[in-house]
Amino acid sequence: MPTNEYDDNYKPQNPTDSVTTTVPYMSETDVNTDSVVMKSTSMSHTEGGWPKDVDFNEQSDVTRFRKKAEKDEPYLSAMRALAPIAERCMKQNNTVDVYEQYFENDTFEHCSEPPSAKGLAVFRDPSPIKRSVTSIDWHPEITSSKIAVSYSIMNFQDKRLDDPRLPVSVSIKCRVDSIQTFTFTFAFAFASFISNMSSFSFNFLAQSYIWDIANSNKPFVELVPPSPLCCLRFNPKSTDTLVGGCYNGLITYFDLRKPNSVTGTCAPLETSIVEKSHHDPVSDVFWVSSKTGHQCASVSTDGKMMWWDTRKLGEPLDSLVLCSDVKSGGVTLGGSSLEYNSEAGPTKYLVGTEQGSVVSVNLRNRKMNNGVAVYDDGPGKHHGPVYSIQRNPTHNKFFLSIGDWTAKIWAEDLKTPIITTKYHSNYLTGGCWSPTRVGVFYTITMDGVLNVWDFYHRQNEAAYTHKVGNAALSSIAVQGNSQAGGKLVAVGDVDGAISLLEVCNSLAQPQKNEKSGINNIFERETRREKNLEAREREIKRANALAEEKTRQESMEKEAGSDETMDGTLRQIDEKFKALMQHDSEDEKSEPL
Repeated sequence: MPTNEYDDNYKPQNPTDSVTTTVPYMSETDVNTDSVVMKSTSMSHTEGGWPKDVDFNEQSDVTRFRKKAEKDEPYLSAMRALAPIAERCMKQNNTVDVYEQYFENDTFEHCSEPPSAKGLAVFRDPSPIKRSVTSIDWHPEITSSKIAVSYSIMNFQDKRLDDPRLPVSVSIKCRVDSIQTFTFTFAFAFASFISNMSSFSFNFLAQSYIWDIANSNKPFVELVPPSPLCCLRFNPKSTDTLVGGCYNGLITYFDLRKPNSVTGTCAPLETSIVEKSHHDPVSDVFWVSSKTGHQCASVSTDGKMMWWDTRKLGEPLDSLVLCSDVKSGGVTLGGSSLEYNSEAGPTKYLVGTEQGSVVSVNLRNRKMNNGVAVYDDGPGKHHGPVYSIQRNPTHNKFFLSIGDWTAKIWAEDLKTPIITTKYHSNYLTGGCWSPTRVGVFYTITMDGVLNVWDFYHRQNEAAYTHKVGNAALSSIAVQGNSQAGGKLVAVGDVDGAISLLEVCNSLAQPQKNEKSGINNIFERETRREKNLEAREREIKRANALAEEKTRQESMEKEAGSDETMDGTLRQIDEKFKALMQHDSEDEKSEPL
């Protein structure tokens, strides 16, 4: 029964909220357990199990113990039980060779597999300023997953290239003398803020990175050069060192083993000086064959090619001017790409130029035009800058050049291209050979398309076309060498993104008899070009002989007409003399 007996013991509370639920309350607790450190250990057991009174180093003790053990009944029974088992296992081993390689000499054909590629990851430039990927270089070791990427703004007179470190002029006028101190203090603080922001933006403009393809979220190492890098390459002999070419013409040398690289940033260990460097952006740089492994070569659009020792970048070791004809004052050619392969010759270089020509440099022939030889400067050359040039990884006498709307394959001993692809609908911006397949090469275009050409199957069109993105592609590199790799392709665009692609086995694994087949194709086209050149020379010689014969006939005809005129004049003179003589005789015969 309700009652008011206990109302005085309670005091009403206003307002009062009450919550009722049927769900049980749960508490969440995080517990971190100690990690168990596992360690694998092993031991090498050579001798052991001997009784203490037997020294296994003494042959007499060992022989005495064995004779005694072999006479024991447990030993004999154990041997009788184990002998059939061991005999059965030996028979099985003799019947089936478990180490036999059944398909050791068989090669798998991937011709039936349609060419394809799939995207694996995208690495985006961390800089807030949009920059182009100017070069991509894979780590020389095939087991490594590192790629070195350089970023820069290559547009001429781009506003983003304005040096943000220039001093900022801050002027504040104040009529009240009492706040003059405050005015100067504010101006100084504002100028410091602007300077810090300028330095901050410049760092983002100049940084390049080394990425680990296993982590696309953060760069593995951040490189901080004095100027944005246009090219960057690993040292094949010392893979912890890199050399880069800057936008302002400097050459920088990085060593990832230095203490500052532990924090994720790496400053140049050596940098060339402005007075002794290139005067234009460095187009490309290559490590060259040397005893020390510290020498490299660089080329720029200023028309110079320089050789450096990265241990002392104060001045170049050597330099030459890319001139078409030194004696006659020929045209200076600006280098836009560089190729060096020690297997083709330690002193041989190939340079692609802004004018569309291909230049061969041989330091052993410095007496002949400074070692510079220009390939076809007529219809065979490109109609724009040569963005990429590379020797075939297997047949080094043949090389690939990328420019304008075509890709051309050249032979080292011919001045004209032996193979030219069809004209693409968009401008080509780069390309390279496949390191594992002799007849496969890649091209990238201005509309974001990757084309894969397979000359082993067809030469008239691309074997596979892959749309990477909407932005124009600017650089490409394929991982691997002639022994392994060839499946991972890194493609960079003008927005600073690097797309990592994996191609199918048919585009990466060598085909049966592919090396000999591609070599036969290249040699056949070389012979055809040589025959065409010989035929052209014969036609020119025949035309020259015909012109000379025509000229001689005309001269003889003119000489014959002169003789005829002389004869006619002599006849007229004789007739005139005879007529005059006849008249004189008639005058004498007339009577006076």
